[in-house]
Amino acid sequence: MSTPTAQTPAAKQPRALPLRRQRQFPNVFRLREFPVTAALAVLVVATAVVNPLFLSPQGLKDLMLNATVMVILAVGQTMVIVTRNVDLSVGSILGLVAFGTGAVFAGAPDMPILAVVLLGMAFGSVLGLFNGLLVTLAKVPALVITLGTLYIYRGVNNAWAGGTQYFAGDRPEAFGALSVDTFLGIPMITLVAIAVVITAAVFMSGTRSGRDFYAVGSDPEAARLFGIPASKRILTAFLVNGALAGLAGVLYASRFNAVGATTGSGLELDVVAAAVVGGVAIFGGSGTVVGAAIGALLLNTITSSLTAIRVDKFWQQAVVGTLILAAILIDRLAGLRRARNLREKEGRNV
Repeated sequence: MSTPTAQTPAAKQPRALPLRRQRQFPNVFRLREFPVTAALAVLVVATAVVNPLFLSPQGLKDLMLNATVMVILAVGQTMVIVTRNVDLSVGSILGLVAFGTGAVFAGAPDMPILAVVLLGMAFGSVLGLFNGLLVTLAKVPALVITLGTLYIYRGVNNAWAGGTQYFAGDRPEAFGALSVDTFLGIPMITLVAIAVVITAAVFMSGTRSGRDFYAVGSDPEAARLFGIPASKRILTAFLVNGALAGLAGVLYASRFNAVGATTGSGLELDVVAAAVVGGVAIFGGSGTVVGAAIGALLLNTITSSLTAIRVDKFWQQAVVGTLILAAILIDRLAGLRRARNLREKEGRNV
């Protein structure tokens, strides 16, 4: 007589998650952009609790408008930093292009807006290309080169503008409307910034030239030995960064009421801070333009939040400085952890 074997019903057995889902779920927390995104969400919710008007339609529109120029600059700066360089002249480039935009519209008010945008980007490209040529040909650290061009471009703008300023009334209404009109609640110039982020993200992660930027930043000599044209990639990064700074300058002229000799002063440090806070390694080789864009949004939101709850401006700067230091320390600790894990894996494979 055979004994029937007890079987557990299939419905009562614990269901295992699909392997693909198991891999994807924890990876969300490992993304470099996750901490800054979480910090942004917490900040917005906390500020909205204190001041409900912070998340009103007009409040959200102001947040997006205030971050738009910084997002575009942060994307360009990230492409340069990833190659183990930096461009401190972006604020001066923006100032020159913004004042040039005002001058163009004052002299030719009927010029098409698209032509002015392309003209501004071309002007910025020339200035960025000049930076790149100095860095790649002179073999001098970009920090020194762009610190010099920061003052050169600023001096040119001072000599050009003098005491002249161009105001909102000097530009066509359609140009100013770019910062007023919305599509699905999103300002038009913010849509331009989103398109820039998506395009740059696809280029950096989906093309061989974009991935070469990371190889050059990780180990320039190894990249050259591998056949990657490092100087050409660095030159491209500076050129694109200049073009985006030019685009930001044109949009700045649309967003703000006046442009003059001091436009863009001090923006360069905020741009570098946005990239670092967004997870871009200041020593090159890692980071994403999406993270830098979120970092720019976070820094602008911090300023808006502290203003909304009436915190003194001095403490606003102190908070931003603390955030930058925290981001650098976290990135350093993460780098040490990755290096240790890599050594352990290599040890197990021996």
